[in-house]
Amino acid sequence: MSKETIIYLVFGVVLLLALIFDLGLLSKKGKKVTIKQALFQTIFWVTLSLSFCVFLYFEDGKVHALEFLSAYLMEWSLSIDNIFVFILIFSAFNVKEIHYGRSLMIGILLAIVFRVIFITVGVALVEQFHWLLYIFGVFLVYTGFKMFTAGDDKEFNPHESSVYKWMKKVLPLTPHDGNGKFVVRENGKRKYTILFVVVVMLAAIDLVFALDSIPAVMGISRDRMVIYTSNIFAVLGLRSLFFLLRGAVNKFDYLQQGIAIVLVFIGVKMLGEHWLNQWLDKQTQVFVSLGVIVLCITGSILYSIRKKRAGVPEEDYETET
Repeated sequence: MSKETIIYLVFGVVLLLALIFDLGLLSKKGKKVTIKQALFQTIFWVTLSLSFCVFLYFEDGKVHALEFLSAYLMEWSLSIDNIFVFILIFSAFNVKEIHYGRSLMIGILLAIVFRVIFITVGVALVEQFHWLLYIFGVFLVYTGFKMFTAGDDKEFNPHESSVYKWMKKVLPLTPHDGNGKFVVRENGKRKYTILFVVVVMLAAIDLVFALDSIPAVMGISRDRMVIYTSNIFAVLGLRSLFFLLRGAVNKFDYLQQGIAIVLVFIGVKMLGEHWLNQWLDKQTQVFVSLGVIVLCITGSILYSIRKKRAGVPEEDYETET
């Protein structure tokens, strides 16, 4: 049995047991997820991801372990943008809070399937046509610049999205949640509930975010195993992160700029790969990438919190403390 096969086998077994544990013990169907539960679940998924990183270090070497950590942090930070859009989707369709957890989990599992397909096709294309990396690099620089300079004037409207409009045309929808069901029968006809619409939209929106994040991860590592595992771990932790940060996500005003700088950095790195390989070894490049990701994401979050605090009137601040 090859080293790669062992890593995939361990990853699959750990993932299966973790999902059983999360869904069976940490999550309860039809109940609200508290902040305490969300914190516990977030710690669980982060600890599991970091443990897999340690396993990679001993099984496959320092470079792949650091690539995994960098890619995981990249995906994890990009997930915060997903959370904001998820909140808009739930609010737009008036989903009851007791249905959030189940809808998120199914939507996320669908998103993982789509991401695996997207990654497989993307990696195969890059292996066949290496010049595609330069197109990805230009795309990331453009996306990062656009994200950095974007204002708050354009807010995503789920009812105006092409996915929702398409579902309205091709599917018989009913404007209620069917008491937690995805499909109901009305007047002898099969109809899809709002929860079904929400699940499809969650998966579709995540795929849109993947158009930025997966090329970014490919700028960090070209190894399929690293790309697959970092993506899946980050996306699976998204549900608990949603419940943990949904009340605070709008306080990270400058996180978007931090992510944008990282995307531009990785894009430039992809474009200059030929020269970088002559000046720096792979391990040093991975260390630099990890440092930039941690610095930009942590710095943007801390700066956002500082600016928010500075904007609170003196009397309000005293009341809070």
